[in-house]
Amino acid sequence: MAKIINDPVHGFIEIPDGIISQLVRHPYVFRLSRIKQLGPTDYVYPGGRHTRFEHSLGAYHLACQAIESLREKDHNITENDAEGVKIAILLHDIGHGPFSHVLEENLVHGISHEDITCLLMEKLNEEFQGKLSTAIQIFKNEHPKYFLSELIHSQLDLDRMDYLCRDSFYAGVREGNIGAARIIKMLDIKDNQLVVNWKGVYTIENYLMARRLMYWQVYLHKTVVAAKEILTMSIQRAHELLQQGKRIFTTPALDFFLANQVDKTFMAQHPEWVEHFINLDDSDMECALKQWTKCDDTVLSTLATDYIQRHLYKVIILSDPITEAELKKYRQQLATMMNITESEAAYFIRNKEVHQVLYSTADDHIMIRFKDNSVKDISSISELLGSEMVDNVCRRNFLFVQREYYSKLFT
Repeated sequence: MAKIINDPVHGFIEIPDGIISQLVRHPYVFRLSRIKQLGPTDYVYPGGRHTRFEHSLGAYHLACQAIESLREKDHNITENDAEGVKIAILLHDIGHGPFSHVLEENLVHGISHEDITCLLMEKLNEEFQGKLSTAIQIFKNEHPKYFLSELIHSQLDLDRMDYLCRDSFYAGVREGNIGAARIIKMLDIKDNQLVVNWKGVYTIENYLMARRLMYWQVYLHKTVVAAKEILTMSIQRAHELLQQGKRIFTTPALDFFLANQVDKTFMAQHPEWVEHFINLDDSDMECALKQWTKCDDTVLSTLATDYIQRHLYKVIILSDPITEAELKKYRQQLATMMNITESEAAYFIRNKEVHQVLYSTADDHIMIRFKDNSVKDISSISELLGSEMVDNVCRRNFLFVQREYYSKLFT
């Protein structure tokens, strides 16, 4: 008997008995209920505390709708294909670590969360006796029906559709809301690729603009970026101290990734990484941060205290990147004020460039199909996507300064 989940964004989500139900309950998947979708974004938008688990269920629900819509247009999608898509999107985030993207390059090195997802899917495939083979093909873009992979990874994938709906809902940012149901109804297939019916052009334009607004208003909000930077610096300092042989508090799962240089080679030689990884979630970081506030290392205790007490970096938005000479001067001054070394001062004065592209033609394309069955890239027909917006990288340069010393350095 199918189970029903009441989702605040999409309504009722049906989980059928069988492998989907088993995967939803599996530790690899349910672990995502302990990982916030937006990391520390709730420091700016308090409602944004939803999890990767909710998002995965939402994306799965949209996959069910997309398969049904495409079948209604007489496209050949077998039961095996459909199940593969649903499993792939349900599992697409299981490779995320604590606070989602924030610590991705600091706990596991030289390997993306997508790569970790593939490794975990392979483990699950062994456990489920090969029943995930099609899903893995689709996830890795190795399935002959290319459009199935586009539902998982593309500029118009189900992952993006759900996170825009969900993140805007929980953050309370109405500008990010999109017409996911209409986009799905407008999807079609031509030459083994997803296309959008010409009637859906305005909906796609709204989707692209909503995504742009969500990036600058939510994901790359200066205070959110500052919170992420403090988290990153805390992890880097903790790793540095452990490498120096100093003892600091960590949970067993976190200790495994801080005490070792975990990369592809290390993971191949130490299969126990899987057990440590699935035991690693936001609670490990939160617990460690609270204990690090009492650490006898000035750098780590200051970073941890600043994060826990929301005493975040002061953020200066620069018209041009700061020069290395200027950065060095400020760090030398701060080192004297805090009685620390210049290299340690680098944890408290940092520069960072963030960027975002509204629509990239170098990526996969969003193709619009017209009445005469011809197709064109949306960038060539949209009145909204001007030439200055397509393939244009919008950049912002941030300077982060430890808040307590900002006025002493810049006034």
